[in-house]
Amino acid sequence: MYNLSPIEPVDYLMIGHLTQDLTPGGPVLGGTASYAARTALAIGLRVGIVTSCAADIDVSLLKGAAISMHPSDYSSTFENIQTPNGRIQFIHHVAASLDYSMIPRTWQNAPIVHLGPVAQEVDPKLARAFPNSLLGLTPQGWLRTWNSDHLIHPTDWPESRFVLENASAAVLSVEDVQGDESRIDEMLGSGRIQVVTEGARGARLYWNGDLRTFKPPQVAEIDPTGAGDVFAAAFFVRLSQTRDPWEAARFATLLASHSVTRVGLAGTPTSNEVQAALFEIIPKV
Repeated sequence: MYNLSPIEPVDYLMIGHLTQDLTPGGPVLGGTASYAARTALAIGLRVGIVTSCAADIDVSLLKGAAISMHPSDYSSTFENIQTPNGRIQFIHHVAASLDYSMIPRTWQNAPIVHLGPVAQEVDPKLARAFPNSLLGLTPQGWLRTWNSDHLIHPTDWPESRFVLENASAAVLSVEDVQGDESRIDEMLGSGRIQVVTEGARGARLYWNGDLRTFKPPQVAEIDPTGAGDVFAAAFFVRLSQTRDPWEAARFATLLASHSVTRVGLAGTPTSNEVQAALFEIIPKV
């Protein structure tokens, strides 16, 4: 285990793989862990990341976050191809799995814990490991598998009820389930607060039997990568601060809308965008 910063208490504990994303310009840092960590940092939280990856991964863009890095021969490596019909994903390598034994003791009572698997790497039993924390889920990595050609496709999630029943909130996208609304309906019966993001169409929030939709402002989209992760981190943080899911979704929608106007991790929020989103109103449509 490599601890890239002193193990001090954190406000936001992120558990998931830092990834290498293959792009035409070369490999870049990616993964839910990267986007969510940078979002929480921009909001002003102390952030810790528990991950597994190759020792040569460049984490310079995560300055300010404490990283507990468990060595692996390879970093989880993705290739994303955008098409008119949506994104096609390939996975070329997968780093080691993550479980409770890897979490520094100082971080085990973090106020916010985010389980963000990207490749089946997070032990589902972690859903019961943080009874005193706001436990947020982005379950996309439990909802996907891949074939011998490394092409990613949806799969069953047998632990869904167990994990969702122990979570404070979950954020997933329609893309995670290939638009299968029946799968979303199945999950709604288990979770307390669930958000379904729909790209440029915004998000829908289910809470206590109520449904509200949140439409983002119109922007010029440059790169949608990571927008859902920005939304999730902003949502979990604001939910922890206010205990108001509607307010959390409003705030997260605004920050996610900014994220698509820049490429890659540069799309994570600036401190000025965070401050503006705290007071900006989403117009009714």
